[in-house]
Amino acid sequence: MQNTSHAVMSQRTEARDSPDDFPTPPWATRALIEHVIFEKRSTFQDQSCLEPACGAGHMSKVLTDYFGRVESADAFDYNYGIIRDFMSHPQKPSSFDWVITNPPFRLAEDFLIRSLRIAKVGVAILARTVFLESVGRYTAIFQTTPPTTFAQFVERVPMVRGRLDYKATTATGYAWFVWDKLAAEKVTRLVWIPPCRRIPERRGDYGPSAPARALATRPYRSEMLPL
Repeated sequence: MQNTSHAVMSQRTEARDSPDDFPTPPWATRALIEHVIFEKRSTFQDQSCLEPACGAGHMSKVLTDYFGRVESADAFDYNYGIIRDFMSHPQKPSSFDWVITNPPFRLAEDFLIRSLRIAKVGVAILARTVFLESVGRYTAIFQTTPPTTFAQFVERVPMVRGRLDYKATTATGYAWFVWDKLAAEKVTRLVWIPPCRRIPERRGDYGPSAPARALATRPYRSEMLPL
């Protein structure tokens, strides 16, 4: 039986050599575009995006619907993208417009610091809400380089090791942390991502086992603004 204690699930740890493969449900990536950085969406077709922890491509496939070019890579072989360790591969500064990813939680801080050097326009990291915490992250990142947007999901984003599962549940909260490098003011705004899961889901997101009646069939465009 699944232990649904928030404290236990939020403290999940992975071995240092673990792939930490918890695929992102596609609707959570669409929510980033449509509810958090939607005002920049019109420019994406002329921009590039790097997904450096792509896994089987569940986030990358959504990003390709928006960006003109998406490069996908992962340190492990998932039969999708380039096999490449983001932390050791030489990457030129400002070589992509955006870096958008759900990094291994134990490496999220390192991924972010590196992403901020690589991205010209912005960085978006999907992480547990508790990523906001810790004196170490405050000192290394938030004190001098706070996110321009902290976007909290009001719905839970279920993630299961090694697969997508539309029936999965979780006691862990997730949020998008966004750094807009072109923002005039480096002040963090708080955004709530409204209940939206049933709108951006698609047939095929979870494979043939998902019930078609539960998934949307038309392109998703949000009309809701951040609070």
